[in-house]
Amino acid sequence: MSTTVETPEPDEACAYCGSRIFDHDPICVRDCEEECGSPTYFCNYACLTTYVDERGLTTGNACEWSPEE
Repeated sequence: MSTTVETPEPDEACAYCGSRIFDHDPICVRDCEEECGSPTYFCNYACLTTYVDERGLTTGNACEWSPEE
């Protein structure tokens, strides 16, 4: 699986809050399960975390764990 890395436009907006990503600490995320689609940009980890939580993107995507084990 390969992908091309490109610098986003200077006015690229955060996928969560709409702020300019380069005014903050930008993060680029790709879904590489299927052909490494277009990147999604976030202005910081707080926006990325909230975006993931609100959409339930981690539900069912973890190993099973039990405190008894």
